Amino acid sequence: MIGATNLHKSFGDFHAVQGISFNVPPGEVLALLGPSGAGKSTTIRMLTAMLRPTSGTATVAGYDVIREPAQVRAHVGLLTEYPGLYGRMNALDYLIFFGQMQGIARTDVAVRAEALLRRFGLWEAHRRKIGSYSKGMQQKVALIRAMLHNPQVLFLDEPTSGMDPQSAQVVREAIEDLRDEQRVIVLCTHDLNEAEALADRIAVISGGKLAALGTAAELTRRLLGEPLWEIEVAEPLPGLAECVSACVTVEQAVGNRIRYRTAEPQHLNPVLLDRLHTAGVSVVALREVPRSLQDVYMQILGTPAAAVRPTFRSRPARLAMEHAQ
Repeated sequence: MIGATNLHKSFGDFHAVQGISFNVPPGEVLALLGPSGAGKSTTIRMLTAMLRPTSGTATVAGYDVIREPAQVRAHVGLLTEYPGLYGRMNALDYLIFFGQMQGIARTDVAVRAEALLRRFGLWEAHRRKIGSYSKGMQQKVALIRAMLHNPQVLFLDEPTSGMDPQSAQVVREAIEDLRDEQRVIVLCTHDLNEAEALADRIAVISGGKLAALGTAAELTRRLLGEPLWEIEVAEPLPGLAECVSACVTVEQAVGNRIRYRTAEPQHLNPVLLDRLHTAGVSVVALREVPRSLQDVYMQILGTPAAAVRPTFRSRPARLAMEHAQ
């Protein structure tokens, strides 16, 4: 549904995007991540035929972004970071206006606009001027505008920005429904939890280049290594780390907790537990240490995960430390 090959965009001597290539099949949500100024918005502008690539090629919904820009724009929906709504219009008239600009008959677009306004909980306010809406409500109107012509491909930049948790959940469920309909969604977000929950694959752009591409699980293993496990015993004992290291590679030992790595937990964890039992060690818990997309993201950008998340420190302890600072 999306195919980009060696996309490059320069503004004078500044190379905003440098040789980005990726493909997105039908029914996939691709999260496009990266720091501000990394080239995400420029990439989206090229893929929506709003900006002509300096070099490289791309097709979206079967149309070439250079040779067939009008067809590309007719088959994509775009939610920009700053949607530029007409605050003096009410929501229904505004959506009918834009639907007609997309070539939809007024009666058809009125029916679809009402259905979407109801779906996103805005129908009761559809006669109010958009300028009186909250930021979250305005974001919903912008999202409806992007969906109005039933596009095959959606580019969404921070779709839940400014929304309360309930409204954000409605939008996330809509994204999941669109994926089930075999549409493609490219999701730009700084909310890594949202990206991890919604995206089938993650693409990280840094310095105008594609720094990483894959599922969250693939990127985690590739960049953070083998799974990290933690064993907690009833009390710290002399020689505990040495006992554990006879079975697995110890990563850290602090007090009564030891972290280690193993690629074969199904084989080595039972051996380790037997060894500790034989040594008279009381095991309180054995668990895999969660590794989040934030850890992966920081690693890609050159900031080790350990530098951004203190080891063995509880949330209350972190908050107390931050308050003291």
